[in-house]
Amino acid sequence: MNIIARLIAERLNIAEKNVDGTLQLLDEGCTIPFIARYRKERTGGLDEVQISAISDQYERLKELQKRKETVLKTISEQGKMTPELEKRINDTWESTTLEDIYLPYRPKRRTRAQVAREQGLEPLAKMLLLQRERDPERAAQRFIAGAQRPAGDGSPVATVEDALRGAQDIIAEQVSEDERSRQQVRGAFRRTAIITSKVVKAKQNTDEAQKFSDYFDWQEPLKRCSSHRLLAMRRGEAEGILRLSIDPVSDDECVERLQRHYVYGQTPCGRLVAEAVEDSYKRLLKPSIETEFFSLSKEQADDEAIRVFAENLRQLLLSAPLGQKRVMGIDPGFRTGCKVVCLDAQGNLLHHEAIFPHPPVNHRMQATVHLQQMLADYHIEAIAIGNGTASRETRAFAEECLAGESGKHISIFVVSEDGASVYSASKTAREEFPDEDVTVRGAVSIGRRLMDPLSELVKIDPKSIGVGQYQHDVDQTKLKQQLDQTVMSCVNSVGVNLNTASQHLLQYVSGLGPSLAKNIVDYRKENGAFTSRAQLKKVPRLGPAAFEQCAGFLRIPDAKNPLDNSAVHPERYNVVEQMARDQQCTVADLIKDKEKRQAIRPERYVTDDIGLPTLTDILKELEKPGRDPREQIEEFEFAKGIESVDDLVEGMELPGIVTNITAFGAFVDIGVHQDGLVHVSQLADKFVKDPNTVVKLHQHVRVRVIEVDRRRGRISLSMRGMK
Repeated sequence: MNIIARLIAERLNIAEKNVDGTLQLLDEGCTIPFIARYRKERTGGLDEVQISAISDQYERLKELQKRKETVLKTISEQGKMTPELEKRINDTWESTTLEDIYLPYRPKRRTRAQVAREQGLEPLAKMLLLQRERDPERAAQRFIAGAQRPAGDGSPVATVEDALRGAQDIIAEQVSEDERSRQQVRGAFRRTAIITSKVVKAKQNTDEAQKFSDYFDWQEPLKRCSSHRLLAMRRGEAEGILRLSIDPVSDDECVERLQRHYVYGQTPCGRLVAEAVEDSYKRLLKPSIETEFFSLSKEQADDEAIRVFAENLRQLLLSAPLGQKRVMGIDPGFRTGCKVVCLDAQGNLLHHEAIFPHPPVNHRMQATVHLQQMLADYHIEAIAIGNGTASRETRAFAEECLAGESGKHISIFVVSEDGASVYSASKTAREEFPDEDVTVRGAVSIGRRLMDPLSELVKIDPKSIGVGQYQHDVDQTKLKQQLDQTVMSCVNSVGVNLNTASQHLLQYVSGLGPSLAKNIVDYRKENGAFTSRAQLKKVPRLGPAAFEQCAGFLRIPDAKNPLDNSAVHPERYNVVEQMARDQQCTVADLIKDKEKRQAIRPERYVTDDIGLPTLTDILKELEKPGRDPREQIEEFEFAKGIESVDDLVEGMELPGIVTNITAFGAFVDIGVHQDGLVHVSQLADKFVKDPNTVVKLHQHVRVRVIEVDRRRGRISLSMRGMK
């Protein structure tokens, strides 16, 4: 553990004792949100990002340790292990170095060099490498004449040319497996590698190839190739449209550098060795290192794309909620009509029906009467309209229905539909609404997203929410792990109402998971609402460890103990109670009375297991118990009269909503059924490296139209100079 903690500390520039404390907590089964929130003394106050980085490094090093054990076992079974080799393997903590060490011993297919060895040509290869023979052909002839038939399947060598060629094959393989040679070529790739993309001629004029037209003849330094460009090219390659290659600037220079290590002069033997080295580079070394850099660059591109996706997902999940209001959800449409649902303040379905205010049916008067009747009957406080087909028209219709004094108190919000259809056809939706069809379920999802985006979106596969960047092209295991971690982080940062949360929301609470979440919901159905956090201990299979992990993130608004509706962990209730006694009041009084809280001196309550970081958190929580960290929701309206791409004119300034953020810019909905792109260079009047430092998901912005490419359906926007 100590060596691993030291390595991680060095790599992440974090104090070793803090890393060690974090690793111990991870080994104890603690979750990242729990460690970050409730174990600050043991981690030195590390945040979730740092703890997550430690966890990632820890998993990689553990995997590397397993690989080292496999390598040691394999070499030992071959009888080739030496004390020096064993020490080198044990001392290395870089996977590339480990694989270089292992390469000569790794079981491999029957290579040309292996065939030559079977023919007994290894002594001739060694002789050539020494480069002491003046006439290698005569030496090869002597070797053939004195050679016995080799053992095994090897056939004897008939000619001098065959003998020398076989010896060169052995030399080529030795060069390709030499650590120094590999590091030298790897260094050349690292410094100068160029990635090249060419179109497959037979596919150049096809419709599916046009989306990759930017890369039909593309070349750039690999180290400057952005994540999105690399993933785009890799997708084009996977679809058979593009051919990719990675090459150093100069193959000749690489060959010359290698030859300096192996060739001792312009002798006949030296020339044969030089040929073997060149063959090694072109046939073995370069393809191997090219594959390595393809893999490494893909991994780096994946990591960047996953980071962008996770950040977008975090912003989406933490979108401002409307809260517990009576909401009308509308899934808009033309031919099939608008599906309307009415929900109570808890999101329960009260009523649903379809109205047809738009062409071709165009029952506008009837739709108006029905909508106004629903607004009155179900005391609707807000309307959520999906942002898909007929969204603008449906909003205009709803505004007409609200015209007059009676409708002034009802706000209209346009809500993203991404993933609503996925949810409506899911097992979760069928369990929630077994008697309703997919259109009703989709409209319910739209309405609930307005009330609480987090609670509703956790039911949908994050890849279907529409905020990713090449999410289907990246490592799916790594993507799922990161997204699950992001969802858990968001759920726990907000906190969960124990008595209203769905099973899907509860499963992301620290320490729970699907099984315990179901047990909590079942217990709630059988025994009624929870009245205290302590009751959680009565839930089947929810033991002390799970209670410790989850309790602080669960809220009970009407609990007898006000701390049960706060982020104060039950293990620290005694500290708060002591603070209240010292102020000669109750805990409830302490929460209400600012002066009493300000009179508390936290240093008086420091013990061996609770320090100032935790005490400071407790006092902040007492100011606003159970507060929601999310922002307040704001109404938004698109520009009047701008409803299609044909209405756009270059130079036009419009309001918009940020719908997706990528490494190369931000996509903005301006109400024309086609998002426009604000390239990273157009986001601000200054240089922007990371778009997330300038814009946030669902942010209301003003943009200027700078180009409309109707043929490719692309809208270019700018935020430069905009206020």
